[in-house]
Amino acid sequence: MAVQWGWTRRTRGLGLSALAVCLLAVGCSDASELESEPESTATSGVDIYEFANGCYSLADADSGNGVGAADDAWAVGASDETPFRMQATALGSYLLYGPGGRMIAADGDDAVAATDEPGPLADWEVTAHDETLSFSNVETGKALALEGDELVQAEDDAGSWELDEASGCDDFPDIDPGTEGEPLTGDVDEPVRGFLDAHTHYSAFRFFGGKFHCGRPWSPYGVTVALKDCENHADGEVGAIAESMFSKGSFDDSHAQDGWPTFGGWPGPDSLTHEGTYWRWIERAWRGGLRVSVNHLVDNRALCELYPVVDVDECNDMASIRQQAVDMADLQDYIDAQSGGPGKGFFRLVTSPEEARKVIAEGKLAVVLGIEVSEVLDCGLSDGEPQCDAAQVDEGLDELHELGVRSVFPVHKFDNALGGTTYDPGVSGLIVNAGNQYVTGEWWAPEPCEPGAIPDNEVMSPQGTLTAFVDPLRDVFGDRIDPITQSNPPTYPPGPHCNPRGLTALGRRTIEGLADRGMIVETDHLSTAARSEALEILEARGYSGLITSHGWGDPEAQSRLVKLGGVVSPYASTLPGFVGSWRRAKAEAPEEFLFGIGFGTDTNGIGNQPRPRQDNENDPVEYPYTTFDGGTTMNQQVSGERTYDVNIDGVAHYGLFPDWIEDMRSLGGDEIVDDLAQGAEAYLQMWERAEAAAE
Repeated sequence: MAVQWGWTRRTRGLGLSALAVCLLAVGCSDASELESEPESTATSGVDIYEFANGCYSLADADSGNGVGAADDAWAVGASDETPFRMQATALGSYLLYGPGGRMIAADGDDAVAATDEPGPLADWEVTAHDETLSFSNVETGKALALEGDELVQAEDDAGSWELDEASGCDDFPDIDPGTEGEPLTGDVDEPVRGFLDAHTHYSAFRFFGGKFHCGRPWSPYGVTVALKDCENHADGEVGAIAESMFSKGSFDDSHAQDGWPTFGGWPGPDSLTHEGTYWRWIERAWRGGLRVSVNHLVDNRALCELYPVVDVDECNDMASIRQQAVDMADLQDYIDAQSGGPGKGFFRLVTSPEEARKVIAEGKLAVVLGIEVSEVLDCGLSDGEPQCDAAQVDEGLDELHELGVRSVFPVHKFDNALGGTTYDPGVSGLIVNAGNQYVTGEWWAPEPCEPGAIPDNEVMSPQGTLTAFVDPLRDVFGDRIDPITQSNPPTYPPGPHCNPRGLTALGRRTIEGLADRGMIVETDHLSTAARSEALEILEARGYSGLITSHGWGDPEAQSRLVKLGGVVSPYASTLPGFVGSWRRAKAEAPEEFLFGIGFGTDTNGIGNQPRPRQDNENDPVEYPYTTFDGGTTMNQQVSGERTYDVNIDGVAHYGLFPDWIEDMRSLGGDEIVDDLAQGAEAYLQMWERAEAAAE
């Protein structure tokens, strides 16, 4: 009989990296709270990680008889020994994927059955015992054993098994990066060459309690689970309306929903509620030249609490980022598992420039953790009163550092206890302003800018305009928006508008605290006044550890930032817009610092991705092409049944950013690609200066 289940979060032990994160910061009181990793291979003759994605037969070690299919069950001594693809689900755990996608799975109390649905019941943790193996089911905790000739589960009597190399295995469904060759390695003492994505969101599937975003960068059970259609995105469901609102600026209740394998509905440059960073797409970006990526742990309490399918208890920003840090360690472990063991994968979390240089010299991707939330350190506002104090700021910064976070936004979308925000303009600003009212109890209070002042974007008055959006917003958020609609929306004076909120005393303490710890200050999203005050503090210290990572700064602040040795990483928008930002940054770059430029993709961050270049009939990207370093051939990427072309699809998913950079040659020539290839080195030098200043 087939076994049925829905996918749930794994409940067995955390991976090696996740264990470290948990012990450091998430609150595990001792290691006994976590189940242990598989027995160390140092004391056995079998490497439990080497089986990853290989083809093997399974045999009873005592009799030598192999396992084969027996109707809807499995038995030893069957007429045909079954070859299994050992599909890694985590370090030391596997699906035994047989012909036709049939897998060995726990079924009922002690039974074992065949299933074609990957999930915890088909997931087996392997332990080595000298020259033999035992298999423990991830869901039931019981061991794979024999009763006569039939496979069963047993509490105590673990079977003794062997895996022998075989042939003829079915391939487990997955996505190929579409590349040939290997990324180049180097000398750790030499400058690195490669691209910098200074702003992305691999962990945003946790957004709004995990109920808003459709898809994940990985699932233990593969692409068919990670990138499947989502029930709450069906026509008329809240996810469909949210997709239309955030992606199209309309309030339709339907959109194309199909993910794997057709990908007719998503991913796409304008599909903002769907996954864009599946791990194979990240792999393609790395193979295409990406060497440093800053993953910002992200959430938004206001939108989370307003979203009607989320329990408001799941919506604390800091609790979410702690979980996301564990998620990123789990992703690293998963990629390691696909690659043959701990440390072997391309995706490496780093906490220092020294670690990053080592990783890149090995030809891998250095991933830095950042944080972008509106109530960082739990420093929100309530009716004008700060919800944190100086001790909480100090303790919170220590926690972030221990968690592995090295890049911090003091302010995001809302005013908080640290300072003011740069306003969102237009209709999006109206919605964000409503969120500000929800979390702080106050609407934004813009003032007309003084002559010569740099505005914080012009804001729509909620009075008289909010009412036009109440009914559509209620379709998404239900009666949770009533506290906003029942408030007294203000009318604003004519623009241009400036946010009168600069840095608070707590905000100044935060900037000083980040510099004291050698951490990187993210200046985007600060109000113009707060940004200028932050720069004054850093200028007084001569501190280089700062960045504008995705275009939410201002020209005057950028000029001051680069003089300190900070890094410019414009938003990855249209090619003409990005090329213009590169030219401005290069023109004012000081000679004493290496010039290299990054880009901020904001993928998964409710930010549009680059669309196709409008004039791409002139000098289009021609496939295949060779990466800037000559090490890799980039073919058209195929995901399931969909073939992508940056000339037609734009940056539909994260793996197409190398193609976007290749397209830049049409506007910026080799010069812009060379400067992008210095982005990773410029970032590491900035980080090294920050750490040196903190010593």
